[in-house]
Amino acid sequence: MRGQKFAVRAMLFLWAPLTLLCSARGQQEQPKIAKFERDEVQQMLSTISDDIKKHYYDPKLHGIDWGANVKNSQQRIDNAASLNRGLSEVAAALDVLNDSHTFFLPPPRPYKHDYGWRILMIGQKCYVTGVQPGSDPEKKGVKRGDEVVAIYGIAPARDNLWKMNFVHNVLRPQPSLRVSLLSPLGEKKELEIKAKIRQLPVSEGIRDYLWEFRDVEDLSRFRYHNLEGGVMVLKFPGFAFAPGQVDEVMKNARDDQAFVMDLRGNGGGSVETLKEFLSNFFDREVKICDRVRRDGAKPMLAKSGGKDAFKGKLIVLLNSGSASASEVFARVVQLEKRGTVIGDRSAGAVMEARPYQYHIGFEREVLYGASITDADLIMTDGKSLEKVGVMPDEVLIPTGADLAAGRDPVMARAVELAGGKITPEAAGKLFPLEWPKE
Repeated sequence: MRGQKFAVRAMLFLWAPLTLLCSARGQQEQPKIAKFERDEVQQMLSTISDDIKKHYYDPKLHGIDWGANVKNSQQRIDNAASLNRGLSEVAAALDVLNDSHTFFLPPPRPYKHDYGWRILMIGQKCYVTGVQPGSDPEKKGVKRGDEVVAIYGIAPARDNLWKMNFVHNVLRPQPSLRVSLLSPLGEKKELEIKAKIRQLPVSEGIRDYLWEFRDVEDLSRFRYHNLEGGVMVLKFPGFAFAPGQVDEVMKNARDDQAFVMDLRGNGGGSVETLKEFLSNFFDREVKICDRVRRDGAKPMLAKSGGKDAFKGKLIVLLNSGSASASEVFARVVQLEKRGTVIGDRSAGAVMEARPYQYHIGFEREVLYGASITDADLIMTDGKSLEKVGVMPDEVLIPTGADLAAGRDPVMARAVELAGGKITPEAAGKLFPLEWPKE
């Protein structure tokens, strides 16, 4: 990914209030906090707070009494019983902004917890979408298509699932998760899923740290199929392509009649990659949105693709894991009446932010960071997608039974709209779930 700006949620973490989850997990705090650690946490909060006041896109901070907020957080840090609790207070202090792209990145852990499954909000329910072979959940009978009723007694929802992922994977990793599941046939399962813990390489910067917690290794890796009927289907995990790489990808579709762009699970990426993709579908300059910053608003434009722009049908697929740049792309397609968007409502995590890296100490250097939003993105209809998301032109979501059987009715419908034909069973095999290599 190039550049320091993101019109994306480059991480997997859609932020939501931490209070409930931190309270529910409080009994699992272990190491007591030392005075020097408490002082370091206080310094982290102070440093990040100063940068928020300097760089946050809204100089009024949404009317929040920021000084009082920081003071209250400082008092809670003073009373924190553990380092994890103190770090949680820093995260909670930033959370009051209720901004998907402003959040705290705590000091890197030397290890990563992997629970061996993938879960996703589909409609208003949370489902298991993948189980890693050989993992603890597989051994304990967790299946694709199981509904996740609760994690540590808390029901996953659109406004808290990514918070859970952030807490369990980054802020306060847990050796296991207590989960309540419901199979497509109505079988209830109460399980404790143990994490696989692996050592991480020494991080050279906050970006390296971030990528360690992605579910995929290469954000610019794309997969595609040219189907019968002149339909190309493309899937990629993030908008993180090198200059010119988008054009190379699009060359594969030049002779096709229709293009299906599968952005399900795509968490966003580079602004420039977003512009390049849009340019390939328009033979004229297109206004994407207005960037609203502290110093005013400026238009974001995608240049014309000219005679090389793809002229066939365009179908875009979304789900609750489609965030930021994915959402902007889909909404431009809707507003410009360039194609059809189908699937599930997207994440509603659409801002532009800059990552900040910090360190404390000399002999004992502690690395930490923050993402701070420096622009809101207002679409050409005058509305922001933040906390709203993109509502597809055609809402279509798989059931638990579809997931269990490996069917993908959404992709099958997209191919049908594009003029092709594929069964839900065959569509489910186009892009098998990939697990990171050890």
